[in-house]
Amino acid sequence: MANGLSPMRKKILVIDDDPELRKLLSGYLNRNGYDVLLLPDAVQVDAYIERYAPHMLVLDLMLPGEDGLAVCRRLRGQGEDIPILMLTARDEAVDRIIGLEMGADDYLGKPFDPRELTARIEAVLRRHPARNAGLPDAASDIYSFGDCQFDRAARQLRRGDQVISLSSREYALLNVFVRYAHKPLSRERLLELTRGEETETFDRAIDVQVFRLRRLLEPDPTQPRYLQTVWGVGYVFVPDGMPR
Repeated sequence: MANGLSPMRKKILVIDDDPELRKLLSGYLNRNGYDVLLLPDAVQVDAYIERYAPHMLVLDLMLPGEDGLAVCRRLRGQGEDIPILMLTARDEAVDRIIGLEMGADDYLGKPFDPRELTARIEAVLRRHPARNAGLPDAASDIYSFGDCQFDRAARQLRRGDQVISLSSREYALLNVFVRYAHKPLSRERLLELTRGEETETFDRAIDVQVFRLRRLLEPDPTQPRYLQTVWGVGYVFVPDGMPR
């Protein structure tokens, strides 16, 4: 995994079980202006997407455990719209079709020229100019709504003139809501996402955590504008404060 990620460079998450290929792609993409995150399998894909908010996945089809097609299908089923470029050693038309049907944005057969991969990445990213719309500004990492400013880098919430240091649980939950603004999330999904890479397990009910966040965010926690309940589903973050 790359250290010292720059807020001015786009982040590419490469998931491939070949260590030599990961090393090659990391060096080449870094030299071409990208920050690179590396994983050998899909176990931590959700945690990395949540923690680092990469701009794109480069995903091998033939992974150990959950393969690339299953990862792509699952992410799309969860409402995750991150661009995905699929890699495979089986460069057959049926594989390309299945990959695209599962929600991949492009497909590249191995072996390939790294220059072609870079060109494909740039082309896919151009087709997703609004990928980060509604997310914290890449340069400042600050997300504003109402009279609140959520500083993800400092793990702080500013509400008017008050600066509030967030606990790890409060930070993780608000981070998830910001990441999935306007998307209703079940309690089970919120538990899954807030675990992320934190070592502690959030054993308290999501309802309690939402109640605590509402006391920090809402003008009137009993009449929530931002963290709204979706009956029969869970909760949704509506940053403009309008009813969902």
